[in-house]
Amino acid sequence: MSTIWKVLTRKKEIDTESVEETRLSRVLGTFDLTALGVGSTLGVGIYVLAGKVAVTAGPSVILSFLIAAIASVFAGLCYAEFGARTPKTGSAYVYTYVCVGEFVAFVIGWNLILEYVIGSASVARGLCSYLDTLLNNTLENTFKEIAPIHVSFMSEYFDFLAFGISILLAIALAFGLKESSLANNIFTSLNIGIVLFVIIAGATKADFKNWNIQPNNSTNATIIGEGGFFPFGLEGTIAGAATCFYGFIGFDCIATTGEEVRNPRKAIPIAIIVSLGIVFLAYFGISTVLTLMVPYYLQDTRASIPYAFEQIGWGWAKWVVAVGGTCGLLASLFGAMFPLPRIIYAMAADGLVFRFLGKVNPRFQTPVVGTILAGLLTGLMGALFDLAQLVNMMSIGTLMAYTVVAASVLLLRYTDEDRRPYAPGTVNSDSDDNELYSDSDQLTPERTNTHYIAQFLNCGRHSEPTKKSQNIVTFNVLLYCVTCILIGLSAIYLKDPISEGQTWAIALASTAIGIACILIMSIATQPVSRQELSFKVPMVPLVPALSILVNIYLMLNLDTETWIRFAVWMAVGLSVYLFYGLPNSLRNYRDYERLD
Repeated sequence: MSTIWKVLTRKKEIDTESVEETRLSRVLGTFDLTALGVGSTLGVGIYVLAGKVAVTAGPSVILSFLIAAIASVFAGLCYAEFGARTPKTGSAYVYTYVCVGEFVAFVIGWNLILEYVIGSASVARGLCSYLDTLLNNTLENTFKEIAPIHVSFMSEYFDFLAFGISILLAIALAFGLKESSLANNIFTSLNIGIVLFVIIAGATKADFKNWNIQPNNSTNATIIGEGGFFPFGLEGTIAGAATCFYGFIGFDCIATTGEEVRNPRKAIPIAIIVSLGIVFLAYFGISTVLTLMVPYYLQDTRASIPYAFEQIGWGWAKWVVAVGGTCGLLASLFGAMFPLPRIIYAMAADGLVFRFLGKVNPRFQTPVVGTILAGLLTGLMGALFDLAQLVNMMSIGTLMAYTVVAASVLLLRYTDEDRRPYAPGTVNSDSDDNELYSDSDQLTPERTNTHYIAQFLNCGRHSEPTKKSQNIVTFNVLLYCVTCILIGLSAIYLKDPISEGQTWAIALASTAIGIACILIMSIATQPVSRQELSFKVPMVPLVPALSILVNIYLMLNLDTETWIRFAVWMAVGLSVYLFYGLPNSLRNYRDYERLD
């Protein structure tokens, strides 16, 4: 059991030399990565999300996007630091393996596979639905005739177009990464061009009276609210921000490209920050002109931009928007499918999933088998399930990965890198053996406990991390995550008692918030690692802590069915790890011990 526990918690060390080594082809630059991030994030949501949120938030939808962008930047900054720290293929999976341990890394990697499979399938299905609306549902009617599906929890028909598009894109990614990246750059540029057209053209028809509409006896108060810029109050703006947050998901695909990028330590952080900035400006501009063109309560939640242009007499503009939507979906599909074989490749290289999935073709320098199988799985999911079912299955893996990455930033920032006894390019079996203690640290349990209490706020003013300070940060981070769950549950289920002034509810929520603040203060006082990085998250521990809080709150808002599906997926994954990954890890661990 002791050996198994060491394997489950052992960490992967990646030294400077191994970072530069790769069997993949380094063909991507900063512009390619930025286009990948923008394309994967700025899909069809840009054409429908603003109108959908405007109905519930009013003109303050622009602030909803601002709040969502800030929350997304918190996660983006954490990914950017890890991209500079560990520029290897695998994204949050590798980050977790380096910082937390093997078992948690497998859980995150398995969830990322779910995220990218479902995300890719939903985009493929959405693209087909979008094209079919332009063809008067010809495809749907045809597929229903030739391949109906009579299963309640599946689609009504097998979508051959979604299946075919996924397979073709997988083949393109497997045998021509540079060419595929060029096509993605073109689609993304066209999409941004259409967004600029909508913003500029819409601005010429802007009417600021639409931001100050007042209710009267002839209007329906349920759809117009209190009127003004905040017709549904600050609560409506915050609720809109929670929806808008999902419009920024997708930038993390940049972090999976570490071994295919020229100068990844600089390119990955720059691409993440720039792509999030471009996406925010696009959402902000679209939501601004949309609510100025048409009153918020008259927005069409399914096709808001074409509807808005029809209202001002520019019916022809909807075809321009249709081109932008198609380009956006194609770029989004590329961005969604691109990371999937990279995650599988990273896990296969470590022996946690079947190794043949990570075999790199010497000619094309890509994991061809893993990419094709990923495309096949994506195509089947897109063909067998409808869009609503797919979207409901996607969010939990992303939010969990965001949470673990933010927590990992906290843990590594307060770890003394120079004292971690890792063998270069290997997996650490016991990171405690060579830890240095002062004489006072090895005294009686009573004195040791006293020293730990003093170290809680670093009363000794130590300037370098020690074993003791690292343990305190680890404990604080774990307790902070639990406290965030309590804060999230209070925000969801105690909202009415708190607004009614009930003492017990206010006391419970205040206690949770107070504990969270004390834990953050304790972390902030601990000695910080002096390791030099090309990019670091600013305002640590505040930024990662806020990222953890936002992600946990959003996870708690997911419905019960999503958690049940997540449990089923995890049951399958744990079976793979138990019967394949763990035996391989035990074998590698014993070989390492013999060599050591």
